[in-house]
Amino acid sequence: MNVLVARIGKPHSLHGEVTVRLHTDDPAGRFAPGATFATQAAAGTGVPKTLTVRTARAHNGVWLLAFDEIPDRTGAESLRGTKLFAEQTDDAEDGWYEDDLVGLTAYDPSGAVLGVIVALAVGAAQDRLVLRLSDGVEAQIPFVEAIVPTIDIPGSRVVIDAPAGLFDLARGL
Repeated sequence: MNVLVARIGKPHSLHGEVTVRLHTDDPAGRFAPGATFATQAAAGTGVPKTLTVRTARAHNGVWLLAFDEIPDRTGAESLRGTKLFAEQTDDAEDGWYEDDLVGLTAYDPSGAVLGVIVALAVGAAQDRLVLRLSDGVEAQIPFVEAIVPTIDIPGSRVVIDAPAGLFDLARGL
């Protein structure tokens, strides 16, 4: 199964480098030169079906990638918004991929439905689950064991023990 590992942002240099929004906790290992990724891009962009990493580096906290198939800034511009997918590995015992989490129904500890997980927001300091509450408001939940004590992928459920006021923040109260 392929999993999302990054989304390409804006071009960074004249030599085809692009910024990426990471969806992996091992960018140095994932983006080694020679690594290939399946792509998903908007129709008509001309993005190749696979991209091969030429270079990868962190610059001021942002990962920059260049690909063998993209020699210059013009080509890099066409990659904006492209999703990069890689084969799922089973070496992470206590981790989840965004594709595993999206669509899970969220419950509070008493069993009441809170909503549905719609995304995983990857942050420099902490990842957050994006939860669409039953009333349609989206709330970001710190993805830590104290607040998200149970993730049951086969049961398609997650338990969120939110601190008082967390959902009020999302509603602007």
